[in-house]
Amino acid sequence: MKPEAYTPKLLTVFREGYSAAAFRADAIAGLTVAIVALPLAMALGIASGASPDKGLITAVVAGFLISAFGGSRVQVGGPTGAFVVVIFNVIAIHGYDGLLVATLLAGLILILAGVLRLGQMIKYIPHPVVTGFTAGIALIIASSQVKDFLGLAIDKVPADFLPKWQAYWAALPSASWAAIGVGIGALAIIIGLRRLAPRLPGFLIAVVVSAFVVVLLKLPVETVGSRFPDMPAGLPMPSFPEISFAKITAVLPSAFTIAFLAGIEALLSAVVADGMAGTRHRSNQELIGQGVANLGSALFGGLPATGAIARTATNIRSGAKTPVAGIMHAVFLLLFILFGTDLMAYVPMAALAAILFMVAWGMSEYQRFLALLRMPNSDRAVLLLTFGLTVLVDLTVAIAVGVTLASLLFMARMAETVEVDGSGKRDPELDAEDLDQRDDLPPGVEVFRIAGPFFFGVAGELLDTLRRVGQSPRVIILRMRLVPLLDASGAQALEEFVEQARLAGAQIILSGVQPQPHSMLDRVGLGETSTRLSHAVDYAHAQSLAVELLEQT
Repeated sequence: MKPEAYTPKLLTVFREGYSAAAFRADAIAGLTVAIVALPLAMALGIASGASPDKGLITAVVAGFLISAFGGSRVQVGGPTGAFVVVIFNVIAIHGYDGLLVATLLAGLILILAGVLRLGQMIKYIPHPVVTGFTAGIALIIASSQVKDFLGLAIDKVPADFLPKWQAYWAALPSASWAAIGVGIGALAIIIGLRRLAPRLPGFLIAVVVSAFVVVLLKLPVETVGSRFPDMPAGLPMPSFPEISFAKITAVLPSAFTIAFLAGIEALLSAVVADGMAGTRHRSNQELIGQGVANLGSALFGGLPATGAIARTATNIRSGAKTPVAGIMHAVFLLLFILFGTDLMAYVPMAALAAILFMVAWGMSEYQRFLALLRMPNSDRAVLLLTFGLTVLVDLTVAIAVGVTLASLLFMARMAETVEVDGSGKRDPELDAEDLDQRDDLPPGVEVFRIAGPFFFGVAGELLDTLRRVGQSPRVIILRMRLVPLLDASGAQALEEFVEQARLAGAQIILSGVQPQPHSMLDRVGLGETSTRLSHAVDYAHAQSLAVELLEQT
């Protein structure tokens, strides 16, 4: 194990040398992300069954610690939509003190996972399971905001999905046209700015404009101040929650769920960041950083936290160079808490509901969801079952059942690929696979051979291999004659591989694709008619195609 595997990226940056120019770029990126995170943290705090100040505390404390101790150069952390369902249920059953204990335990679990080098375990979570439970969470978040968006007069909204919608339907006559107008107006601002001026902070502008209209026109709309009249200002002093063996036992299952969600979302976000920024994160150190952040958030009375994909992407697009950008984002949010808390009282609840509708829409990954529906019945079953259990039963049950079903179906598909041939004949193509595949390769061409089933457990290796090559070749040949099985996660990894290679100026040739993988590639638009890559019947054909592509460039 390399020593730097457990070194925070911030320390690596300082060892390499940190310039004033890098600080200016990081400070500008941090301010940009803080502007995006401000209304989002408030909205997530409320949606979680807590209060807006809890979301802001989490963004400040956890955001600082994730950047200071994490294993990614550009990861930005804080409260995210993935936790809303779990937090809401824990508070409802065990109270806010129970949530703090669960968050502390989740932090310890994440640190232990990092120490035990479990950072690579994310690759064993099947793609349909991840898409299914994130889409389910998105639907639950959107459903939880209907009351505020419509201004319904409901004292206590049921926690379960179907009773919740029954209560909405019964209270529909009490809807407020003023609240609906504010909510639609906020949605229109966010969507309009995303299309016309995507660089502007749509969430913050929607909140400011909505608050100004409500105050100016004196609209009878519920605001943050009317719902949370005693909201404290500033950052509280750290303190331990009341801990007992009985409470630990009661919240431990929730702690494992929080740790799982924090780990998987943080590592997914880090992978996305690597693809956007051309960096390479340290997965085990990232888990440790997430654990430290959740411990710190709980001590300050905050919520569970993890890496946030949307805020991380904003950070990269804003020019962030190092983890200092994430630290500056936390500093700017702290300044708002210290000097601008009173302004939060004017924010309409309908506007925050509109923000969370957009968060849920982004989480849903509807395009990926629809793409998986076109996959074979086994992947489709895992997707829909995980989605349905998340919405109607419980997130923990959904993940456990989804992973178990995916594993059983994978074993069944592997059994189908086994063939027994008693002819005693040998396949000359397989003999050729044993030869030195780099013989006679022209300069600028790289070749990789994939052997065995290409499934959710090994899909990430392909992207790692591309990163290890260093300088990108002009043509990459993927030899797939020895791949009997390709599942949805493998197909997704191939798509990402092709896209990253294209951005690096390389062209892909697939050689000797078998029938089952060929069928899967057709489903994701990477078949023989695709313009994004080329297909070759065997390795000799692939070599000649590579020469032709080199001559064309």
